[in-house]
Amino acid sequence: MIFNEDSRVKIPTILHLMRLGYEYLSLKNQVWDETTNIFTDIFKENLLRINPGLNPSDVNRVYAEVAICLENEDLGKVFYEKLIDQSGIRLIDFENFDNNTFNVVTELTYKKDDEEFRPDIILLINGMPLVFIEVKKPNNQDGVLAEHKRIQTRFQNKKFRNFINITQLMVFSNNMEYDANSLLPIEGAFYATPSYYKPIFNYFREEIEFDLKKLLTIVPDDLENFVLQDTNLLSIKNASEFITNKRHNTPTNRICTSLFQRERLAFVLQYGIAYVKETKGLQKHMMRYPQLFATKAIEAKLDEGVKNGIIWHTQGSGKTALAYYNVKYLTHYFQQKNIVPKFYFIVDRLDLLIQAGKEFRSRGLVVHNVNSREEFSKDIKSTSVIHNNSGKAEITVVNIQKFQDDPDVVQNTDYNLNMQRVYFLDEVHRSYNPKGSFLANLKQSDENAIKIGLTGTPLLGNDFNSKALFGNYIHKYYYNSSIADGYTLRLIREEIETNYQLKLKEALESIDILKGNTDRTKVYAHRQFVEPMLEYIVQDFERARISFNDNTIGAMVVCDSSDQAKMLFEIFQSKYSADNWQEEDLLVAAEPRESYGNQKRNDSKVKAAAVILHDVGTKEDRKNQVDDFKDGKIDLLFVYNMLLTGFDAPRLKKLYIGRVIKAHNLLQTLTRVNRTYKEFKYGYVVDFADIQKEFDKTNQDYFNELQSELGDEMQYYSDLFKSPEEINQEIAEIKEVLSHYNTINAEVFSQQISQIQDRSEMLKIARALNNAKSLYNLIRLSGNHELLNTLDFHKLTKLSTEANNHLALINTKEALEKNVDTTNLLNIALEDILFAFVKVKEGEMVLADKLKTTLQKTREMLGGNFDQKDPVFVSLKEELERLFKKKNLSEVTKEEMEANIKALQDIYDKAKELERKNQLLRAKYDNDEKYARLHKRLMEKDPLTDSESKLFEALQGLKKEVDNQIMQNSKMLENESFVDRMMMRLVIDQFKNKNNIPLDAAATKRINGMIVKEYMNEFYGRIA
Repeated sequence: MIFNEDSRVKIPTILHLMRLGYEYLSLKNQVWDETTNIFTDIFKENLLRINPGLNPSDVNRVYAEVAICLENEDLGKVFYEKLIDQSGIRLIDFENFDNNTFNVVTELTYKKDDEEFRPDIILLINGMPLVFIEVKKPNNQDGVLAEHKRIQTRFQNKKFRNFINITQLMVFSNNMEYDANSLLPIEGAFYATPSYYKPIFNYFREEIEFDLKKLLTIVPDDLENFVLQDTNLLSIKNASEFITNKRHNTPTNRICTSLFQRERLAFVLQYGIAYVKETKGLQKHMMRYPQLFATKAIEAKLDEGVKNGIIWHTQGSGKTALAYYNVKYLTHYFQQKNIVPKFYFIVDRLDLLIQAGKEFRSRGLVVHNVNSREEFSKDIKSTSVIHNNSGKAEITVVNIQKFQDDPDVVQNTDYNLNMQRVYFLDEVHRSYNPKGSFLANLKQSDENAIKIGLTGTPLLGNDFNSKALFGNYIHKYYYNSSIADGYTLRLIREEIETNYQLKLKEALESIDILKGNTDRTKVYAHRQFVEPMLEYIVQDFERARISFNDNTIGAMVVCDSSDQAKMLFEIFQSKYSADNWQEEDLLVAAEPRESYGNQKRNDSKVKAAAVILHDVGTKEDRKNQVDDFKDGKIDLLFVYNMLLTGFDAPRLKKLYIGRVIKAHNLLQTLTRVNRTYKEFKYGYVVDFADIQKEFDKTNQDYFNELQSELGDEMQYYSDLFKSPEEINQEIAEIKEVLSHYNTINAEVFSQQISQIQDRSEMLKIARALNNAKSLYNLIRLSGNHELLNTLDFHKLTKLSTEANNHLALINTKEALEKNVDTTNLLNIALEDILFAFVKVKEGEMVLADKLKTTLQKTREMLGGNFDQKDPVFVSLKEELERLFKKKNLSEVTKEEMEANIKALQDIYDKAKELERKNQLLRAKYDNDEKYARLHKRLMEKDPLTDSESKLFEALQGLKKEVDNQIMQNSKMLENESFVDRMMMRLVIDQFKNKNNIPLDAAATKRINGMIVKEYMNEFYGRIA
């Protein structure tokens, strides 16, 4: 059978969506507005049905309002608010979700002017295209990453704003299981929300076991035939591969079940989407799957009558966002019971209060801060639910430290039966004293209140007070899961270098002689100790920036004392800040960069630092400094107790630990560097204080808590740190894989691997060499320098290039030899051309960008052509290849660049015109590419007739007859000789008898051979 993404993934997914209740629509008889892709007839019909009081004359006005708001530069925020609004005119009926119309279509063109793209599958609710799904066949070397690049480019294209704004959710899948060893979302089925920048692809791991007998319906045979006929794939009907891919448990079908069954989709659309104001602009987020299942777990507990419990979600997994989503959902939950909820978010530090308030405001909540005991006393006794006049959703943020040990302050004697207080308490792993503490008083304030404790770490050791106050865990999400899902990173612990340890020892001995037997805290804050410490930190951090080739990363030093922090900052200001740079440094910094994309060595220098202490500066000063660090204006932070928890700055990738930190606080501190950032695989912890013993103890407590929670699932637990033992094991595996090859002489190695034709064997070698590249930096930064002598990492880096090149060659050969879909070969050849233009000014870099953009759209236009034997296509492809073979693109001049752009544009214009004609002809044959190709071949050389309309009628009649035969017996395609005889009879009948096109024996044989070949190619998955 045809063995491509259509037959293996797309059609099976469409049929699965039909089992989930989506009706398939053929585009042949539908009407839609090409500016929005809303199916207007369906939209207006549903608008009248779900809004009984709506005047039919107002329908056009409502549609016009929807269309206008889709033009906003707001990522679809206004449209989304209209979409979920249930108080006015409803676009969707969320109260009775089944009352809406659900459709699935395929290959709907998203087009503006001369640019377009066609998602594989689109889901419509009431005619609105709210979801699209892109699929790739498994093991596709072009695959999901290339699709990531394409969708990113499309989303940045302002011509597609309307389509981006109306889309709520996307799924990308190559129908493979997730790769547990990959840090990138390459294999599997992922979901994302639209972005004007770069969409974030998320894993989804279902936690609920569905009753599929109730959830899925059977698609009748006639409807399946209709889909196959409409997509011109009747030949796959009885193929075993197609039947296998229709199963409900394929990766693509599983994620469709998880996200697009009606109950789940209604939940996600109404409560699982948030617009977040970030420094780089408005972002659209969707609930991560642990947040979704935690919310459902809270609901289940409330249904049971349980009003307290703990959410244990690892650091960096979004507990503030979880609270936000629950404000949305629990408001609805209680309103269904005629109860109005009042939400509180309770923290135990002022900096966390500020951070939480900022997070909630960025998501659109009105935040009411309680700043005194009197304010809280008034608030807790008030029966009013909100403080703002707009009626917007609100949360009150409280710092518990202000209300400790005063039971009278929070005593509430006037409880409103129609109001439900909901307390989210952050960081409940800390051991609270229930006697006389605020938490006990809080309990007394409202015995009926719901108390949900949030923690990023388990309740270690003797944290019985938290469990006594909050009860059992409601939902759990562990470090290893968070790392596997790409939400957090593993950590590398780096020991300080031996020569620096000697320097520190000398400094300590010198201070002891000067000061005598003094307080060690004072010793560690002494200039003679601090100066070499700072020198090491600055040099190490600058080396890290060079090694990572990334000067945007930041660092934080956790100091032994506030005095040490102050001394570090004082010395930094006097020796290292930009104010103290030498004249040559300033000149280098001011020079323009020599080449496009390259960075001056000077860029890695640490230029600015700040000290964040409770007694240094004002609250506003500290807030501004923290914001400046997040924005990259400050490189280095010196802290003591502040910012160790709740501080979220993804660019923070180096953490210098200057003191031993205990238990929870240690885990909290370490995970400041575990946020994902660019392509980083790890966060790095430099250990001045020898925290290993304390970390091992804390890790063991964590292990024990996991053991009690997980039981037999303990085998899935993985450490937070990557250990030297693991690195040694990986080195041993690399040596084993390469043991038969000459890794000393790169030329001999290249000759040896050139003889390998087995893709799996070559993949094993390439992976080993690529891993060696990653390990080099990891080992160099980890302090285990003796490991650098175990392999020649520099040589292996060179060998990895050879291995990757040969692997790419094997991939291409396999594609050609097996006649699989070669549509993307041109894409692969040109996808990753590096545009590093030498000696160009800033203005000329725009030209470089224009050249790359023109290349991309030209490549995509040619790559999407379904008739690659067309003489015009062959000519254009050869012209494109010649253009890029004739010179080194990294050394083009401005004039050559402009000439290349002109030449590319000319190829693009011709390819676009060819595509236009192809699509017209394809449409004549109900989008069947086989017959469009046949039509062209029969008109190109020795045409049978001068009348294209006659040829069309003959081929159209032939198509109808052949499709009927296949529909009755698709297994006939397994017998080519039978097909050949059957087709000969039908060709003579349609051409000669019914359309008066004269045929001799040679012409009949030629036509018959071409048609049989098209069907057999489709059946066996070969390229025409």
